[in-house]
Amino acid sequence: MPSVNEVGFAYRLQGWLHLHFEAASSNQPSCKKTILRVVEQTPPLKVIRAFEQESGGALVHLHNVSGGVLGGDSLAYEIDLDGHTEVQLTTTSATRIYRHRQGAPTAVQRMRIRVGQGALLEYLPDPIIPFANSRYRQATAIMLAQDAGLFWWESLAPGRTARDEVFAYEQLNLETLIRTEDRPIAIERLCLEPAARPLSSPLRMGNYRYLTTFYICKVGLEGSQWQALEGQLRALALERSRREEVLWGVSMLVAHGLAVRGLSVSGRSLAPGLLAFWQAAKTFLYGRAAVLPRKIY
Repeated sequence: MPSVNEVGFAYRLQGWLHLHFEAASSNQPSCKKTILRVVEQTPPLKVIRAFEQESGGALVHLHNVSGGVLGGDSLAYEIDLDGHTEVQLTTTSATRIYRHRQGAPTAVQRMRIRVGQGALLEYLPDPIIPFANSRYRQATAIMLAQDAGLFWWESLAPGRTARDEVFAYEQLNLETLIRTEDRPIAIERLCLEPAARPLSSPLRMGNYRYLTTFYICKVGLEGSQWQALEGQLRALALERSRREEVLWGVSMLVAHGLAVRGLSVSGRSLAPGLLAFWQAAKTFLYGRAAVLPRKIY
């Protein structure tokens, strides 16, 4: 329920979504079916159903029925994948961060995700679009068990470019922790305050406006295999980079994975690149094609 602050207006939604994915019993071990159990959901966060994929995995669309993240909102996701499940998560549209209202706290979204042994999670959301004067903090923590796989991307737009809202937001904090049972393998803390530290500086984004990060992980894979995949994706990054238009880079994590980064002048250049990296990595790691999620609206 919305709460009311000291100056007398309702501003705060506390949305909660807890999803649990289980492996259904099957007479065909090579084609296990993943089923969704919605433990709890509180508006504005909602899931309608899971769509079965050819692999037996589950495709789920994450809905925010309020149309975006409002000033003062506190949203939380808890997502659990049991062992040997396969899940693809996507959003129904871009995550719009609305302007910060005076007297309201910073809008917050938290995600806690557990990927069980031998399970695979593909998280493929639409971009984050921070509107002018917005304040937003996002904290994501992912735990990967032995043999667990992860494809996780996140893209950030500069704002509503059609309204000339380029880097007009107040503050954006993105925190990501990916860890295995015995160590962290990726820790990222990004704090953007365009008014205080202009992003157009050559030391930051320069002429580029869009930023994306793509984590590719599989726990237990030999280091030599990661080196081989890194070489393949580096060649792809070089092929897809175009000076003053889009830049791609690839680097190994401390263990169990790779990180792909992209900077672009136009948001349209990022999606084909992400798809190309995903296709190459999934074929290498799983011997299967990557299939974009079907969208529902």
